[in-house]
Amino acid sequence: MTDHTPASVAATYFDALASGDIPTVMAQFDDSVIWHQPGANQFSGVHRGIRGVGALLSGMMTASEGSFQLAASGPSMVNGELVAVPVRFTGSRSDAAMDMAGIDLLTVRDGKIVEVHLFSEDGASEDTFWGR
Repeated sequence: MTDHTPASVAATYFDALASGDIPTVMAQFDDSVIWHQPGANQFSGVHRGIRGVGALLSGMMTASEGSFQLAASGPSMVNGELVAVPVRFTGSRSDAAMDMAGIDLLTVRDGKIVEVHLFSEDGASEDTFWGR
């Protein structure tokens, strides 16, 4: 039997991100996932559903010329169905670079990520990197 606790779903998600296994990343999301992207840039706002999140992540890869990476940088902290994970995310392209810490807050229900809230240590720099 597969373990679908919030901690194990988060671990599977971040392990898949680290290895570039996008099908496994996407499989962790509930079909109606809600993603809250911070800031005031072209990707900011609420993205809904697998299609919306897939389009967001694809757009980020395009804007970063394929360089965008995100990895857990510390242990997960679990409180019921909430999992907070310290992260480090980077990206570069010919005219800009980004490297900063953040927190990803996942809500995991019934073995799937149903909601994602992201927090960045330097929102202004992230906005500059992603552009309007």
